Amino acid sequence: MFTGIVQTVGRIAAVSPHGDGVRIAVDTGVNVPGDVAIGDSVAVRGCCLTVVAKEGATLTFDVSAETLRCATGLDTPGDVNLELALRMGDRLGGHLMTGHVDGVGIVKGFAPVPADQHGSWRLDVEAPAELARFIASKGSIAVDGVSLTVNDVDGRRFAVNLIPHTLVVTTLRSLAEGDAVNLEIDLIARYVARLAQAG
Repeated sequence: MFTGIVQTVGRIAAVSPHGDGVRIAVDTGVNVPGDVAIGDSVAVRGCCLTVVAKEGATLTFDVSAETLRCATGLDTPGDVNLELALRMGDRLGGHLMTGHVDGVGIVKGFAPVPADQHGSWRLDVEAPAELARFIASKGSIAVDGVSLTVNDVDGRRFAVNLIPHTLVVTTLRSLAEGDAVNLEIDLIARYVARLAQAG
């Protein structure tokens, strides 16, 4: 489990074919904590991956073809948001997340909020049609592994507000119109919808 509170921005430094997918080496930019071990789960751009090797500041992960089909940005070099798996007793600063990407959204707008003197930005994303019903105003959503509050919803499009701190400590600051982003819908919304179907 994760909370969507990004702990550091790393970089996919190398990608190589492996099995039906790829193996990626992620430079975390910092010495990896000693309690991170092979077999541990780490959210990489919002996707739960398993550590298969560890050396200095680099963690290595295998990414399956199925994961590549569901997510974006895991098979090319570039910056990625990183979060270690939640431990019992940790603070829930964002919202509960599984690290299972539900779909890929497309950025439709990213601009400063005109009336905000503190530097906030508005991010507009178009979600896949099958995910739209799970997204609600004032609900939670993860975008590239970052826990965010939905401000507005209009059909398949939703908007979130990014405060300056979020822009500084995540990769979201680099987004542009047309970019693809990993989306994970709210865990509670998923189960409520399933129960409603069963009833």
